[in-house]
Amino acid sequence: MKTLVASAFAFVVAFSAVSYAEKIDFEKVKCLISGAAAKEDKAADWKDGKVYFCCGNCQKKFTDDSKKFASKANHQLIATAQVEQGACPFSGGELNKDASIEFKGAKIGFCCNNCKGKAEKMSDEDKLEKLFGDAAYDKAKFKKAETK
Repeated sequence: MKTLVASAFAFVVAFSAVSYAEKIDFEKVKCLISGAAAKEDKAADWKDGKVYFCCGNCQKKFTDDSKKFASKANHQLIATAQVEQGACPFSGGELNKDASIEFKGAKIGFCCNNCKGKAEKMSDEDKLEKLFGDAAYDKAKFKKAETK
């Protein structure tokens, strides 16, 4: 009986991972290490989803030192809609539907136009760290997206 339950659980986990990956448009996903086209079968678990790579070498670089690539990994989770934002990455405040920007395929919302304006003025390097770094990711209360 335990084997049957374990097998059923493994099937559900595998099926949900496959159905989630089916919703990701891999034509638009870039390897977070090299920037080349990512492949569905070159993935690593990250937070509430998976991040994708172009090859096993990039995948290994990530798994060997994932914290080094945290901002890029968080960005990819957001850009592939695997996670949903719950708050402003600067203030932690409630999101204003009229205050958001898109950065390299990832939409980020803010509590107000002041925070939005602050983000718009940042360099791409600053945006990557201050909008997608672990501190901002946590403050923005990202969580696994509801599957539909």
